[in-house]
Amino acid sequence: MGGSGLQEARERRIRTGGVELRVAELGEPSRPTVVLVHGYPDSKEVWSEVASRLCGRFHVVLYDVRGHGRSTAPNPLRGGFTLEKLTDDFLAVADAVSPGRPVHLVGHDWGSVQGWEFATSARAEGRIASFSSVSGPSLDHFGHWIQRRTRRPTPRAAGQLLGQGVKSWYVYLLHTPVLPELAWRGPLGRRWPGVLERLEGVPAGSYPTASLPQDAAHGAWLYRDNVRARLRRPRPDAHAHVPVQLITPAGDAFLSERLYDDLDRWVPRLTRRTLAAGHWAPRTRPDLLARWIGDFAEAHEPGGPGADGTGASGTGASGTGASGTGADGTERAAGRERAAAPPRDAYGRRFGGQLVLVTGAASGIGRATALAFAAAGARVVAVDRDADGAVRTADEARAAGAAGAWAETADVSDEQAMEKLAERVTSEHGVVDVLVNNAGIGLAGSFLDTSPEEWRRVLDVNLWGVVHGCRLFGRRMVERGQGGHIVNTASAAAFLPSRTLPAYSTSKAAVLMLSECLRAEFADRGIGVSAICPGIVNTSITSTTRFAGTDEEEQQRRRSRSTQWYGRRNYPPEKVAEAVLDAVLRDRAVVPVTPEAHGARLLSRLAPKALRGLARLRPPL
Repeated sequence: MGGSGLQEARERRIRTGGVELRVAELGEPSRPTVVLVHGYPDSKEVWSEVASRLCGRFHVVLYDVRGHGRSTAPNPLRGGFTLEKLTDDFLAVADAVSPGRPVHLVGHDWGSVQGWEFATSARAEGRIASFSSVSGPSLDHFGHWIQRRTRRPTPRAAGQLLGQGVKSWYVYLLHTPVLPELAWRGPLGRRWPGVLERLEGVPAGSYPTASLPQDAAHGAWLYRDNVRARLRRPRPDAHAHVPVQLITPAGDAFLSERLYDDLDRWVPRLTRRTLAAGHWAPRTRPDLLARWIGDFAEAHEPGGPGADGTGASGTGASGTGASGTGADGTERAAGRERAAAPPRDAYGRRFGGQLVLVTGAASGIGRATALAFAAAGARVVAVDRDADGAVRTADEARAAGAAGAWAETADVSDEQAMEKLAERVTSEHGVVDVLVNNAGIGLAGSFLDTSPEEWRRVLDVNLWGVVHGCRLFGRRMVERGQGGHIVNTASAAAFLPSRTLPAYSTSKAAVLMLSECLRAEFADRGIGVSAICPGIVNTSITSTTRFAGTDEEEQQRRRSRSTQWYGRRNYPPEKVAEAVLDAVLRDRAVVPVTPEAHGARLLSRLAPKALRGLARLRPPL
């Protein structure tokens, strides 16, 4: 079906509450039923790309909400769009398309607002097996959220209220009489497809339909009939009676993530995922949405693995794929890093189902980053030259909660090995959603003491390893056309000159500039690029750092001194991993980590002469 819309769907008409609803069905009726409910100012066609991906696994049902698309509008319009009447419509559709068997409900925007009503209403209990919410809160939960913050007006609460108030500007306009209808039936309706394409990257095609101006004019009554009434008097018993999957687009221009801070009190069985997309994710990220919706529905199908409320995280087999030779930037001193307890998930499973590839994953920052993404529900590919270390990280990732984890062996400096890795990962697991180019090696010593071979090695790993990853995996992100994120591990050394780190600092400064250039190039493709710049972090890199111009005895002495120094500093790699996840969620460009990194970046901007003076000092090694 693809971009051709819903021409292949079977259609039926259902009369309820004085309106006639147009319903489209795809897939075999004997399969579990997924009902997709659209938002404002859309019609059911907003879901066409998602539906085409789900219909091979499910009986997919879409319907035009009353007054939208090919469904008829209530007469009069005022009072015809209350949540109670919309609940009647949903139950009529569910009874017609899936009699005697609960359906899996999915809502976007106002479809999600409706879905929350259905999932918390006693009338719909037993008719819904699961609910996936995209970009639309419960009005009752929203009302309680406002009340709690106005009763305790702390600066943080005031900031949250103000932030959401600004994002809700359109709600106030839609409550004005006549003007919204005139705008939608006039210039706004004609220009809306272009607005979506420019601001959100929504591809042109069969969406939006020609009925948009009329749909938007009718849909204004969704706000007028419900918003003020529910926000002023939210239901005290709005607890979900079904498992809920909350999918939050990180770039949503209309809804703050803070709206969902209190959701655990209303939803006993909650799964949270964050999507790198704008508000119209059903059109810009249909592939990932379809996968998450399908996996969640299958996990909570009556009699399925999650039907008892425990959910299903899924696991993946660990394996090693030999690819390339040579030393990698994550060389690991045997026995230096003991296995840690699985990290606490600080991100509410917000990377659930996303495919994350981390290089240099056997130890240090790479390992901590892989485990942090695992705890946030991602599928993780742990890449390292150290095959055993990569396998250990993959095993720990599954224990930490990864939806799948695999180990791969590759030398990031080997172009052919990286090409084989990219082909293998794509064919076996799909296009990577988040790439973390972390592998790197240390090299200290003066410029004149550093041999050409040592220069080549540090640039091959620290710079060319990043170039290979960005080129091979970034190209696949671009070709997929569904966005993604690239994280490149640079260093505070990128903006901190030093007489003893010329090769290392040069390689990291190049990574920083490469990241800035790629961020500009990939911006219109929906792909974010972040450069992470840690300072002194307690990892095993000091035990493998080379010191140019020294004999073996002096090498060991300096490594020992460096390891002690980093150990006393004792800044854990897990904090860098948190910064990586935050950078992806917030699409941050340059992220200094550790106080000295923040200080160095500030000095590089405000007092570069002072930095040059510091660069002349010899470190106490």
